[in-house]
Amino acid sequence: MNRDVFSVDGKVVIVTGGGTGIGAEIAREFAGRGAKVLIASRNAEHLGPVAEGIRADGGVVESITCDVRDPSQVERMVERAYEKFGGLDVLINNHGASFFQPAEEISPNGFATIVAINLQGTFLCSKAAALKWIAAKHHGRIINMSSDAGVYGAPGMSHYGAAKAGVQNLTRTLAMEWARHGILVNCIAPGPIDTPEAGARTWPTPELRRTIEHSTALRRLGRVEEIAWPCVFFASDASSFVTGQTISIDGGPSSLLFVQQHE
Repeated sequence: MNRDVFSVDGKVVIVTGGGTGIGAEIAREFAGRGAKVLIASRNAEHLGPVAEGIRADGGVVESITCDVRDPSQVERMVERAYEKFGGLDVLINNHGASFFQPAEEISPNGFATIVAINLQGTFLCSKAAALKWIAAKHHGRIINMSSDAGVYGAPGMSHYGAAKAGVQNLTRTLAMEWARHGILVNCIAPGPIDTPEAGARTWPTPELRRTIEHSTALRRLGRVEEIAWPCVFFASDASSFVTGQTISIDGGPSSLLFVQQHE
């Protein structure tokens, strides 16, 4: 009988930013497939409903508040996985933050804050997990979350686009450095994904939403599960020869002019 190379059953998984949107769906997807999940967020009130829902569906989950900019909190988060579940197999760096502002109006503190959360936080979490794995000779997996803003740039969010581009470069570098330890590091760059948080910030009007939908070849927004499924691939044995890669989950590139001409 062939084994299921896509299985994540029994794996211990940390999902940062696991209290809302894409992170919450990633946590639900892994728990539903038999993984033991630790969800983390800066906001404790976001964690309870997600954890309760996973448990109600029969999943195994714990939660912890963590500011990924604080090395001591990050180390405590990783330790919690070992304390509660006896180890750690997969780290999913899904946390993120941004705000809209023209580049000339962004303060030094505002720029530094967004870079610290998105880029420095990804490094700190990855390092904390890798130190455990290297010491134990455990072949862990790291899945970083970038953005199409890190691929194409992001007018009005120069701090966010720069940080997410840095996440992709960090992914490649860590993959090369830690390959000798059997640690695989990959990255996902979502395009426009339909979440309440993104909708309120990115397409607040029906007209803008339609414009965003038509900016993809598939002419629709992505669903949160369409980001969770590639995470399962990267966490499973199906990706055992894949490291240092960033895949764009963006509905395909498109030209608005081309779309309008062919409606």
